[in-house]
Amino acid sequence: MAEKPVIWLGTAREDLRGFPVDARQVAGFQLRRVQQALDPNDWKPMPAIGLGVREVRVRTGLEHRVVYLAKFDDAVYVLHAFQKRSQRTPKRDLDLARQRLRDLLRRRRQESR
Repeated sequence: MAEKPVIWLGTAREDLRGFPVDARQVAGFQLRRVQQALDPNDWKPMPAIGLGVREVRVRTGLEHRVVYLAKFDDAVYVLHAFQKRSQRTPKRDLDLARQRLRDLLRRRRQESR
């Protein structure tokens, strides 16, 4: 099976580039696993954002997250990347990922017509 390309939505790529070097390296390695149809080493489902959405947990002394959707055959869609500062994921981060997912699904529906 060929590797899926990664498609970055919104500012997700720039946000990930803002991570410290060690967190960027871990996130990149984990996304590569996802491209190869493997599970990341540390992840959890994010049904509050949408069906099939997952979060890669990057732990390097600080907590970083990469929210993605890989259920489609054509690509891995990175919805959001952020530093997590508390136990609970901030509402603004959940809302942003939800909005990007809605936009993606709307665009896919329009393209399939």
